[in-house]
Amino acid sequence: MLSLTMAAEIHSRPQTARPILLNKIEGHSDAVNAAVLIPKEDGVITVSEDRTIRVWLKRDSGQYWPSIYHTVSSPCSCMSYHHDSRRIFIGQDNGAVVEFLISEDFNKMNHVKTYPAHQNRVSDMVFSLESEWVVSTGHDKSVSWMCTQSGSMLGRHYFTAWASCLQYDHDTQHAFVGDYSGQITLLKLEKQTYSTITTLKGHEGSIATLWWDPVQRLLFSGASDHSVIMWDIGGRKGRTLLLQGHHDRVQAIRYLQLTRQLVSCSADGGMAVWNMDTQREEAPQWLDSDSCQKCEQPFFWNIKQMWDTKTMGLRQHHCRKCGNAVCGKCSSKRTTFPIMGFEFPVRVCDACFDTIKEEDRTPLATFHEGKHNIAHMDMDPSRGLMVTCGSDRIVKIWDVTQVVGCSLATGFSSR
Repeated sequence: MLSLTMAAEIHSRPQTARPILLNKIEGHSDAVNAAVLIPKEDGVITVSEDRTIRVWLKRDSGQYWPSIYHTVSSPCSCMSYHHDSRRIFIGQDNGAVVEFLISEDFNKMNHVKTYPAHQNRVSDMVFSLESEWVVSTGHDKSVSWMCTQSGSMLGRHYFTAWASCLQYDHDTQHAFVGDYSGQITLLKLEKQTYSTITTLKGHEGSIATLWWDPVQRLLFSGASDHSVIMWDIGGRKGRTLLLQGHHDRVQAIRYLQLTRQLVSCSADGGMAVWNMDTQREEAPQWLDSDSCQKCEQPFFWNIKQMWDTKTMGLRQHHCRKCGNAVCGKCSSKRTTFPIMGFEFPVRVCDACFDTIKEEDRTPLATFHEGKHNIAHMDMDPSRGLMVTCGSDRIVKIWDVTQVVGCSLATGFSSR
């Protein structure tokens, strides 16, 4: 049995700048839905669909072994771990949130409370020590906030779709909630009440992950449309940046404020490191037209112009650089345009293609392979570590000092 739950140490050496796989932790019998690195410890906490919560500590052999193996009544869907108080909150498939207290030596875990947070699966959760609240989202289409001192429900707000992910500003008590309709709702939470501030719309698929940076007041979202969007909340001008470089659902993101880098991971194992410390441009809104805005040929629904000119209607496309509605003949070229977030070739009109210089195609992101499904990711920038997990039941620990935070190498201890 022990051989199934031990973790193999990987002895790989870098060839180029890329994440280095340090360890693989195996032993779960179902999908691992979340994994977090324990700060200042060689340890990882995992929660799984197999109903277990496990604390893995690195032994002298270099392998990770479970020091805590706790089984609960329902599959574990998410968690929120507060290291200073060693309190951990587990979201479950049955809608409950369970709080435990982990001992100082990470060898024991005691049950504290069970919160009846949702009527269906808990999708995400944040514990706020400042307000003593646990805020959570669920597949019952709601966000709830509960008092961790009394265990009572303080408030709940319902959406029109499954609430899928959550970020929370501890200072202002604002909650960002992403849902399956592709919207992000900003709420101001208070005891017994709340107010809806705004709704952010930009994704064409369900929101899978959010990250809030309270220093620069930037919100990042990843979605099933394979894209990442940066929302400049603090700028108050509605500025957004579109980042496209993934080929599958973006399921985990993390912004590194010190180095101005964004790390994103997708379901196919793709890892992207985006340079956000550079001048970027907003992608244009797509324009509507009944005919090509270059050659003026009618699109196929423009019956009147087709009849008047005795021509066949054409299919409408859009130039990613200028946003004009164009036909296929007038947009036959493809190019990358990283300054607008397009890291792989996209359609542009012939006129825009001619304006793009070779230096405009210089990548502003690097891409790497995690080689497993990534459903969740956590990072410890101070040590240059990242942990990924997913449906393949494997947890991977990475040294990412080569690809992030190169300018802060003195702040990292390479493992």
